[in-house]
Amino acid sequence: MKLGVTKLSSSVRLALSLGAVLAVGATSNAVFAQDTGSQPASTTQSPSDKKTSDLQTVVVTGSLIRRVDLETASPVVTIDRAQIQATGKATLGDLIQQLPTMTGGNVNPQTNNGGGTGASSINLRGLGSQRTLILVNGQRLLSGDPNAIPADAIERIDVLTVGASSVYGSDAIGGAVNFILRKDYQGATFTTNVGESDHDDGDTSGYTFTFGQSGDKGSIMAGVNYQKTDGIEAGARNFSKNALSLISTGHVIVGGSSSTPVGHIQIPGDNGDGTFAPGSLAAQFGCGTISLNSGGNATVPTAANYHCYGNADKYNYATVNLIETPQERTGAFLNGDYNLTDHVSAYMDATYQKTSSNFQLAPGVYGTDTSGATLDAHNAFNVFAPGTAYNASTGYGFRTRTTGLGNRYAFSGREDAQINTGLKGDFNIADNNWQWNVGVNYGHESVTTTTEGLINANDLYTGPSVLNADGTATCPTGISAVACQFNPFAINSPGSLAAEKAASAVATSNAYSQEKVWHADVNGELFSLPAGAVQLAVGAQYRTDHETVNPDTELLLNPNTGTCALGSQCVAGLSGGYNVKEVYSEAFIPVLADLPFVKSLNVDIGDRYSRFSSFGSTNNFKFQVEWKPFDDLLLRGTMADVFRAPTIGELYSSGSDAPYLTSDPCNGYTGQANLAAACQYVPTNGTFVNKSVTSATQISTITEGAAVAGFPIKPETGKSFDLGLVYSPSWAEGLSTTVDFWHIYLDNTISSIGAQAVLNLCAGGQTVYCQYIKRIASGPNAGQIGLGFIEPTGNLGSLATGGIDWSARYKLPQYSFGKFTVGVDATYLNYFNQQAGGTTYKDAGQLLAYGSSAQAACPTNAGICLFPRWRASGFVQWQLGNWEAEWRPRYIGTYSLQDSYGGVQGPLFHEGSTLYHDFSFGYNLEVINSRIDFGVNNAFDKQPPILYANNTLNANTDPSDFDLIGRYYWARFTVKF
Repeated sequence: MKLGVTKLSSSVRLALSLGAVLAVGATSNAVFAQDTGSQPASTTQSPSDKKTSDLQTVVVTGSLIRRVDLETASPVVTIDRAQIQATGKATLGDLIQQLPTMTGGNVNPQTNNGGGTGASSINLRGLGSQRTLILVNGQRLLSGDPNAIPADAIERIDVLTVGASSVYGSDAIGGAVNFILRKDYQGATFTTNVGESDHDDGDTSGYTFTFGQSGDKGSIMAGVNYQKTDGIEAGARNFSKNALSLISTGHVIVGGSSSTPVGHIQIPGDNGDGTFAPGSLAAQFGCGTISLNSGGNATVPTAANYHCYGNADKYNYATVNLIETPQERTGAFLNGDYNLTDHVSAYMDATYQKTSSNFQLAPGVYGTDTSGATLDAHNAFNVFAPGTAYNASTGYGFRTRTTGLGNRYAFSGREDAQINTGLKGDFNIADNNWQWNVGVNYGHESVTTTTEGLINANDLYTGPSVLNADGTATCPTGISAVACQFNPFAINSPGSLAAEKAASAVATSNAYSQEKVWHADVNGELFSLPAGAVQLAVGAQYRTDHETVNPDTELLLNPNTGTCALGSQCVAGLSGGYNVKEVYSEAFIPVLADLPFVKSLNVDIGDRYSRFSSFGSTNNFKFQVEWKPFDDLLLRGTMADVFRAPTIGELYSSGSDAPYLTSDPCNGYTGQANLAAACQYVPTNGTFVNKSVTSATQISTITEGAAVAGFPIKPETGKSFDLGLVYSPSWAEGLSTTVDFWHIYLDNTISSIGAQAVLNLCAGGQTVYCQYIKRIASGPNAGQIGLGFIEPTGNLGSLATGGIDWSARYKLPQYSFGKFTVGVDATYLNYFNQQAGGTTYKDAGQLLAYGSSAQAACPTNAGICLFPRWRASGFVQWQLGNWEAEWRPRYIGTYSLQDSYGGVQGPLFHEGSTLYHDFSFGYNLEVINSRIDFGVNNAFDKQPPILYANNTLNANTDPSDFDLIGRYYWARFTVKF
């Protein structure tokens, strides 16, 4: 598809730029009924049930109680099916991440390093995806990935923006996102779609076919879907083709990695303070790191062949990375129910999605401090230190990059399946109708990741050898002639290239997770009060979760070194699980009604008791009030307990990390007794200086789950508050607005306790942390932080956030030139405070940069997260006859960034706001029972802000919040049968 080369495409672009757009907004504040298989639903009633059939009751997201009123104490934003189709988004994750309530870093297809599996995360209030619960028909979605749900199966999406642990259990701290599946569909529909960026890349194409049949005895709906998106390399955009760094002086440089093809060699004698040991190699060269000259002879260690390593030597890894990862999805869904009797029905809903995706990175790194490499004291190519080995304890080291093997590619194959089935029905007690539901919800996810472009360090020979006159090496018997020629200081020499290719490897890791939930629920009317019927819902649930990760042997993390045979791609095996037993209840009590200034006053209370095999029990309560002084106004309030249980990964997983240390309490240590445990192996003569601090060098560490590290852990606990109003004035028909003031705080937040925090806590007297500090025991580097520093997972801090949500909708009177509806949703972040290691970080209005020493870590796993004060989205819809159009602006407010380069705090700089404009257009072709839609996203080609590679992981910017692709055109054709 090449829209950019035709006159037709030029006309389309002009029309779209002028505002020809499709109806239906980006968000909607209306709350719809949740009458699904996962909740007790009304069935056909006998005449004796007439009392309860006068008014149809429904269950809404955020409650277990069936209600007539759809506006309740729980704030819910709904995205209906028409809105989903109007955006042209390839996945549900892309759509939801644009809501103003989503902030603070999300994984999506624009995330290459740290993503690339085809998954997207949902992050309400910036609390992290681990604190946002994802539901399908009110039941947990195992993967938590909205992209695992076929979009054509969705009727609507409810976004609950208040804590709901009493209703749904663990994880619903920021709220919950509930995907409601379609039902009672009649007929068949075929849809096909295409898309392409203004740069003629990032092509998308797909189709869906849906069939449904409904009757008196029940209904069934089934469908299949296919979607493909091409990847885009960072080199295809100016903002991402180079690794740009903002250094502490305020200057921007074209930076990169110190692991370079020509080598980065560490030599001893650098005191770390600008002085050098007399007679040392560092004194000879005037620096502690050197690099091979262009055309230099790697076997002769003189200034004629080597120079001091500088910024110009860095390797530009950025250009081959991806700003859009390629994805291919195939899926199916089934949804049905069958009336067994007048009062009992069976139901089932099932989804399946298979996703193929990949990410790519620059060629792999190899070195003493990046992959645990060593070089024997008597290796033929050991020209700088004959008789001295290169390893972590001698002061000699090297970093290089295996460009001869090409880029690293990781191909991910995911399969996600979810099935929810059971029986539901109703019965009468004393003329009061009750509904019941018993069922089982099963989900599993399998991910197979195959990585190419790796090198097996065990197959690279760096042992003893003899240098021949022709520059080749001779090795001991049993070592192949090819492996013998590997020279880490001349990585692209013919001999080294041959050895690298012989040692190249393809590695596979398999991950599997499974969840089973058995549940039973009943709800109905207890008795009547003057103000209405008192209602009760009770239920019980039993859930088991299990997860395994089985990597190839070469990928297994060595717990003693923090490395593996395949270098930087190390992962740890994982096998663990837990179970939880829960009982819960909720009561709705109408207190007053039809009095002066009290049209209605209702109270809703709920409680949930949970007992986890992993830590014990917890009890969570909610209290809600709804007050209508008069018909136009609803005042509402919520106070709710929230909690999050430790995940399987937080309990049992391990991984590698490479942080910076900004200080070492043992610098200048003279044997103080209170520092003895923290400063084990550190010389006591007062001369010790931590070289990784003074040289701003990353250290290799291992992050360990709490159970693996033997560290005590308990759940996160806190409270969620919401106070709001819904105003729909009778004097302005079609107008509605909501305002909600919200606050959430958490104690005992779970995180990996970073290397700097471990050091500080140990030195401060909390000796439980001292066991995780791994210093070199002897030699010239005694006391330095060696490989194997452990970062345990535990409850380290607290978190508090609050702000205001505002929403407004106005459906204007109909005019001869069409119908108009306008709307806006906005969130103001008043504060976002994190406390960790005794320090409080105020993050509202900030971008938390990767590796910054002046800021807290992201509450998410994104590595970089944005907390602007303001986020907003809006829409203007127009409809006339068969024509529809819409304009959807999206606003991200200003923010500040504390720059950090090499662990050193740099300047504070401020970024302005960003405004995107999406347009869409649609026409119903009634003659052929079809519809055509097309549109343009990011119509004015707004470029993302440059945030610099030293503060980010991907593309010099934040792929979670900003559009990296640029102007994008899409079209869809739908035909109904």
